[in-house]
Amino acid sequence: MKKILVLVSILLLVVSTTTSFADTKEAAKTFLSELTQGIPHEKIVSTEDLYKKWQEVQAGTSGALIIDIRTEAEFDAGHLKDANNVDSGHAYGIPKKWSDPEREMWIFCRTQQRAGYFVSLLYKFGYKNVYLVKGGVKEWAEKGYPLYNKYLGEIKVIQYHKKLEEDFLYRENK
Repeated sequence: MKKILVLVSILLLVVSTTTSFADTKEAAKTFLSELTQGIPHEKIVSTEDLYKKWQEVQAGTSGALIIDIRTEAEFDAGHLKDANNVDSGHAYGIPKKWSDPEREMWIFCRTQQRAGYFVSLLYKFGYKNVYLVKGGVKEWAEKGYPLYNKYLGEIKVIQYHKKLEEDFLYRENK
């Protein structure tokens, strides 16, 4: 009888933990969806749109800011030439660096999730000309657009591997 009670207890623990994690993932998706509702639909753009804007910036015909919000390690592995790098947790620093609420900014991360949070915060700060790039650098690389590395120069990514994604919630002081 004790064995059955122990097994039932373990089973209930496993089921409740799995449900808890599933609920957490769904809650995060719902929260992100609510945040991104504050971003005007015309300001949510594709990687093709970013590529066109990036070409204009490279040609000097646009003063838009291209902002990569991935971590420093992700950015160093490969980034858009002349892109700015602001860690995704530092949206609060944008008003100090670029105070003009009309400044054109194109924001992306690896896929889109962190950028969704970041862009929604910028709209809450009063910025009006901020673009959220769907697909992020992963889609950029998969389309064959150029990436740059400070040691190698221009690089071409044949396959964007998921292992390049840093999988953590915080960094330990090592």
